[in-house]
This record gives sequence, structure tokens and C-alpha cells, in this order.
Amino acid sequence: MSTASLAFSGAGPIAGTTRERVLAAATELGYSGPNPLGRQLRQGRSGIVGVVVGDALRRSFRDPVSVQVLDGLVGALGELGLGVLLIPGSNDPSEPPVDPLVLSAAMDVAVLMWGGTLHDPVLDALRRRNTPLVVVEGQQLDGVAAVGIEDRSGTTLAVRHLLELGHTRIAVVTLPFDRTRGEGPATDERIDGIVYEVTRRRLGGVTDAGVVPTVVYETPASLVEHGAAAGRAILSGPDRPTAIVAQSDLLASGVVLAARELGLSVPGDVSVAGFDGLDLPWLAPDVLTSVAQPLAEKGAAVGAQVAELLAGGTPERVVLPVALRIGTTTGPVPV
Repeated sequence: MSTASLAFSGAGPIAGTTRERVLAAATELGYSGPNPLGRQLRQGRSGIVGVVVGDALRRSFRDPVSVQVLDGLVGALGELGLGVLLIPGSNDPSEPPVDPLVLSAAMDVAVLMWGGTLHDPVLDALRRRNTPLVVVEGQQLDGVAAVGIEDRSGTTLAVRHLLELGHTRIAVVTLPFDRTRGEGPATDERIDGIVYEVTRRRLGGVTDAGVVPTVVYETPASLVEHGAAAGRAILSGPDRPTAIVAQSDLLASGVVLAARELGLSVPGDVSVAGFDGLDLPWLAPDVLTSVAQPLAEKGAAVGAQVAELLAGGTPERVVLPVALRIGTTTGPVPV
């Protein structure tokens, strides 16, 4: 048995002729090699990293941000010989907040994408299982590895850019506040109760620039159609803002499309800035002014933290820089 194991693993002291005889016998018997499950049981590992995406999979795969981060992560994990189990986040308040896979699936490490709020039930469930964790863009929590970006200060850069252009009436289109995924202008009470850390931080970046938004418009997801609905609502009013900051590029591009639909010039009548730094050729001739984040590098950084956890280490929190990229969608305040 040990000789056969050495022959299939390709490691350890075994003569080449012996290995060839073992593999030839296996071919004759139709034996493909040791059972992976048995190997996992001996090692005490599943070889699987659970990735909780934080939203319904159908929406996540429509978002280039999610796809690019996952691509960087999966590439890094593939080099480690690890597989990925994608687990959808809860997107319906009427359903249980924790997917059954979070409670029962075998995984060596869990990655919680765009989550990790202080009272996140998914985070609590994984910690009760003593599953090593990497939280992406969530709160900094004791004993939990984390990868984030400078999104609050990046949002401040975008708002200051608009202020330098003379804008004072600035609206904000946000990512979801919580699992209820509301849509429409948010009250002060609603804003005070924001649960999702990404939304809270990026909105904080607006106030850090000294701006009180004319309206904070909540959307249920980072999708173009939600940005367009927000843009139509904000720009159809009698006292429309001269600039709109959106918390994602997909939302910002929807605002641009809504402005075109209403016969408004971008940036002649309204300036629009986003966040992510996506390449959106279908928005031509416009190129979004956006806060660019290193999406693939963020996924790779998560993969590096997974590797360190599996090696028994304690990863340091990683915070990646962002940069303001000036496009064609922002300009001087209309006279």
C-alpha cells in the first residue's frame, strides 16, 4: 500500500522502474489512484475554502467587481492546490440569514466577502465552528484576518475633486444599507442604522470632505438598473444637484444613462463620479471619473492570507491603496 501511495504521489523514495510497474498494474485494473476523500481524512483537511459572496450569486456574477476579486482569489488558491466552495449570502429578509452550507460544509478556511459587521450572523456562525476566517472590507475584529481598501479616504478624494470644480449641491447614491435592501431617499434615522460597513465607510468619506448631501439615495444592489432608477429620481426634481457621487461604478454608469435619458448633459448639466475604476467601454463616449481600487490584487491578498492561516500563522490586516482617476463625467459647476 505504501509503495502504491508513493508511486501516485510522485514524492518519496521509490525507484523509477517500481513506479512504472505500479502505474502499469493500476492501468490494467482500471484504478485511477488513491481516494481523495481518504487523503483528506488522513490529513485532517478538506482542501476547500468556503467563500461567502455576500449576495445572491446571480447578482454577484453580474458585478465585474465581484468577478475580478474572485478571479484573483481563485487564481491564488489554485496555486495552493485548494478548491473553492461559493456560498451565497442572504438576500431575502424572509429567509434564514445563514446559508446551511455555512453551518455544515467542510472547509479549511472561510472568506467572508464584503461583510464582517459586528453582529453578522454568518460571521458568528463561522466563529462558533472555529473556522479560520478572512474578512474582506468588513470591520476589523480581534482574531480575524482582514483585507480592506482605503475606500473612505478614496471617497473623500472624489468629493474634494467635485468641490474644486465648484460643486456644492452634491447627492450620493449608495450601496445597500442592510439585508432589507431598501430603495429610495434615506431618512436620517435610516442612515444612522446602516449595518453594512462598506456603505457606512464610503458615506463617511463624503462627510469627511465637509459635504452634507442634498439627498442620500439607497439602492438594493450594485447594478446599472438601480443606478439608473436613482438617477431618474434625483435628477427629475425641481432643485436637482449639480453633482452625484455613487458608491460603485455600475451605479454611477446607471446615473449617467438616466441623465442622457432625461436630456441632460454629462458633465455640462450634472457631474457624476463612481467608485471601483472599472473599464466600461459600453458607456462610450463617456469615461467615468472614479476611485480605482486594485481588484485582482485584493483577491490575491485574500489568497495570501488563506495560505498563512493554513500554515498556522496570524496574518496582519492588509489595507490596499486606491487612486482617483479623472474621466470625462466630471466638470465645472453649471453657470
